[in-house]
Amino acid sequence: MTEHPYGYIKENKVYLKGFLGQGDRVIGEVKEDEASTLRYFEDRFESVKEKIAQLKKEIEENQNKGSFMMKLIHLKESLMQYDALGDFVPLIEELEAQESYLEEIIAANRERNLEIKKGLIMEAEALKNNTDWKATSEQFREIKQRWIKTGPVGKELEDEVEGQFNAAIDTFFKNRKNFFEGLAIQAEENIKVYEALVRQARDAFDLPDAKQAFEISKRIQKEWKASGKVPAEKRQPLWDEFSKINNRIFSRFKRNAQSNQLNPRELAKKVEQMTEQIKQLSKKPPTPENVSAARRIQAEWKKLPPKKPREVQQLSWSFVFFSDIVSEKSFLDKLARSKYEDFREKSPEEQDKIKISILKDLIYRDQKELETVKENAEKFRTNEDDFEIMLKRKLSSYKRKVDVKNHILRELSNK
Repeated sequence: MTEHPYGYIKENKVYLKGFLGQGDRVIGEVKEDEASTLRYFEDRFESVKEKIAQLKKEIEENQNKGSFMMKLIHLKESLMQYDALGDFVPLIEELEAQESYLEEIIAANRERNLEIKKGLIMEAEALKNNTDWKATSEQFREIKQRWIKTGPVGKELEDEVEGQFNAAIDTFFKNRKNFFEGLAIQAEENIKVYEALVRQARDAFDLPDAKQAFEISKRIQKEWKASGKVPAEKRQPLWDEFSKINNRIFSRFKRNAQSNQLNPRELAKKVEQMTEQIKQLSKKPPTPENVSAARRIQAEWKKLPPKKPREVQQLSWSFVFFSDIVSEKSFLDKLARSKYEDFREKSPEEQDKIKISILKDLIYRDQKELETVKENAEKFRTNEDDFEIMLKRKLSSYKRKVDVKNHILRELSNK
């Protein structure tokens, strides 16, 4: 057995002597000869010392010292399993000292941030009842920017200061909203009419039956022409979207009228094949390849006649449902990666836990939206058949959003 101040070689394996309660452990094996092997692991120790020295230098030179806390903690934890020969105890002690130093700085920063935010709350309180809407709105935007740029306060005070600040802002903007609503009630009512027509255009565009969509499009264009006046700057964006959607509806109607139709048997077989393809893709991870494959299938689906045989109606619903699953999985994956920079480095189990947490929040939001749509539907219900059809489709669309997310949630939970 060959001895080393911090380890030894035994049976052609290199051991690091235990420290801080750890036992001896194997860190490698002899490659060419014992001397060069020991030098290799000594060099690795020197390398990690340099990393620590570099980190310490970065902390000293940077103004935002607290941002290095997690890097320091990860480096300290990695030393307990680092494969090298040397005295790790002083290195760990040095990192712990740096950690204490950063904790003091972070605590001091949070105290300073608290004082700054208290000052911003006072500014917001002083402005909340102003009626110079334009100038005060700009002042609130500037105050909010300063608030955003100010770092966090202690967690035990975070909800309190956020609540005080938001309450002052909400008071002003609620007052401003009430003023303008009272100032231009009729204009706002007319805008709601135009917005409702835009929504009807969107819903008509989503209808699978191109002829039905075209008939609705003709009717709502007549209603648009008969609607009241609103300021041009508010009407123009609505008109741009409204006319664009109606042009698309007409183009699809014209295309379908000119296209050769599949016979019912061929169409049913095509629907069955494409539904099975999208179903299989919905079970796979949302890789770019799988998402692209799904989009190609969806593009082919749009080329099918909108009116399909009765026997494949359920398959058509399934196709939409599984298409939504592919899209939702892709969105969920992007959202998780945007929230957690190290998401790809986490274990599959940790990734699933993160996605489950995000999904639950999204489901709660979608259910709230569904309840709001139901409440609004009761308030504005009419006896017009077209309105009832679009209302049912809108409710079905919101419900499907919730069902899709619940489907993915069950899939992740049952892994």
